[in-house]
Amino acid sequence: MRELVRDIDGLLRGRFTRREDLALGRVRAPLGTLVLAGALLGAIYGAFMGLYAVLRPANPSVQQLFATTAKVPLLFLLTLVVTLPSLYVFSALSNSKLQLADTLRLLLAAIVVNLALLASFGPVTAFFTLSTESYPFMVVLNVAFFGVSGLVGLAFLRRALDRVFEPPRRARAPAEEDPEEADEAREGESPAEIVEEKPEADGGTAASGLSPQYVYPRSQRAPIESSRRIFTVWIVIYGAVGAQMGWILRPFVGAPGLEVRFFREDAWSNAYVIVFRDVWSLLFDSAPY
Repeated sequence: MRELVRDIDGLLRGRFTRREDLALGRVRAPLGTLVLAGALLGAIYGAFMGLYAVLRPANPSVQQLFATTAKVPLLFLLTLVVTLPSLYVFSALSNSKLQLADTLRLLLAAIVVNLALLASFGPVTAFFTLSTESYPFMVVLNVAFFGVSGLVGLAFLRRALDRVFEPPRRARAPAEEDPEEADEAREGESPAEIVEEKPEADGGTAASGLSPQYVYPRSQRAPIESSRRIFTVWIVIYGAVGAQMGWILRPFVGAPGLEVRFFREDAWSNAYVIVFRDVWSLLFDSAPY
């Protein structure tokens, strides 16, 4: 357990997503560790989330707590299982350096970052659970926490993808030349290897004590755009499947007026059709069917 906590801390600090590894298409986080960390962190928040069902004023239920504890990690991991093939194919079509195993590790790493922040909100959820009996407030609070942690996970994923698609960089001293002129002069040249600072004097910027600056030739900026496109496609696919998966696995918090159910009777209905029907009914005061 101590080693698992240390690995989670290392992931949050960027130890498994170093620039030089991602530039080669490698994600060095152990696959088993990522799955275990995701399951544990999701279960932790699920337990805090399900606490409301135990303390709710009507129909208190310990069973709902255990169900929610299992459902939160399942929501993320099952969504990944469903979307991984399409996410990898889109990545490969964009000439990503990530192989299938590394794509899986990167996506799991983003999920673990997401769930780590979500689990850190657990004590706050418990505090408000003990402080209020309002079911709508608890639903909104949990949705807000899911939203904030999801944005942080997406920021982690975007930064990692930028590093995967990042072109090789060449260093120059700060006062060496204008960046625009450097771009034009280096058009067509083969890119240099990544240059790292070295403490010993070996000439160039290291000898002068100046931090190297990196210049991307214009011809090499296209991969960064590929990173942005892949990120957008991944968000759309994962978000669409995740919303439907959440609809299937509901309830999570557990409404006070309803008897305990692990799944709703209409669990396999389509969330988007129901949302469309409700919006239509709200706008036109009648259902389209």
